[in-house]
Amino acid sequence: MSAVTLDHLRGYAVARTLFAPTTLARAVDALGFVQADPIRAPARAQDLTLRHRVRNYRAGDLERRYPRLAIEEDFFVNYGFLPRRVQALMHPRRVPATWTPAVRKHAQAVLDFVRERGAVHPRQVEAKFARGVVNNYWGGSSNATTQLLDTLHYRGHLRIVRREGGIRIYAVRDWPPVALDATARRRNLDALVDVIVQKYAPLPTATLRSLVLRLRYGAPQSAGDVDRAMAHAVRRLARARIGGIDWHWPHDEDPPKFAGELDDSVRLLAPFDPIVWDRRRFELLWGWRYRLEAYYPPPKRNFGYYALPILWRERVIGWANLSLANGRLNAEFGYADGTPRDSAYRRELAMELYRMRKFLHLG
Repeated sequence: MSAVTLDHLRGYAVARTLFAPTTLARAVDALGFVQADPIRAPARAQDLTLRHRVRNYRAGDLERRYPRLAIEEDFFVNYGFLPRRVQALMHPRRVPATWTPAVRKHAQAVLDFVRERGAVHPRQVEAKFARGVVNNYWGGSSNATTQLLDTLHYRGHLRIVRREGGIRIYAVRDWPPVALDATARRRNLDALVDVIVQKYAPLPTATLRSLVLRLRYGAPQSAGDVDRAMAHAVRRLARARIGGIDWHWPHDEDPPKFAGELDDSVRLLAPFDPIVWDRRRFELLWGWRYRLEAYYPPPKRNFGYYALPILWRERVIGWANLSLANGRLNAEFGYADGTPRDSAYRRELAMELYRMRKFLHLG
């Protein structure tokens, strides 16, 4: 393997995940996981991620085509969409018994109701089992029945069969009887680590460790084994120390060989795109600090509500805030080191905005 530099890693980080556009099913399978986000500015993160990797992709295609694909909504290292082959590595989940007898009885009644109906909207369940409100994970309040549906989904008793107006529609999921021994659980956990590496490489050690630790939530039955999985990953991955930082990637890939694979295209990336997802890696590779500020108070925002990183060639050079008004796409830009003066950049940015309008069904 050739000597690896930070310049090599920049090109590698971009080129390995911007594979030739393919079908929706193949793109999700290649990524292994697509993080979801409810904010639409100007489209949801999952759509913004897939538009670069799926031929002729339009906003909302994932939701529209989801029922016909071997894709599931579930929690991995975050919540999102993933191939069933990846979901199967996390189930059946063994979750510590925290329910009271009354909650277990209510949960079984909800499952029986959903099984009888086949597929249900949360409003139907609420109409049958009105339960008031509870505090949710984000510090606000949510409908107690909706939260129970979310919990049943996480535990694998329910699956999302489709969405209606962005609302999850649930059906019962019966997993086949499985008794995984320690060896099988470790094998599955190693495979989940491979999904992480395949999507997010090259990874600084700290980021790799953070992501592996997140598997305690995707595969809670393997929580006690994540330290072993991390150590095993480090042993089997390729590694290079650059500027005092250890970087890791699949052992059969050679970062310098990815050099020169990118064209002049400008791409506006989702904040959760694998190229920019890790803010630690972002700063190491691109030399400036980027943050998603949608949940910041407006006076504390430096980048804007939902800043989309701008990728040009092998560099992330700035950010864009896009909005829709009266059927028109409005764009505001900021740059880490000033606006590029290259005419190729202006031409390619115009082309990217044209592609974005098509993606948003504006032309």
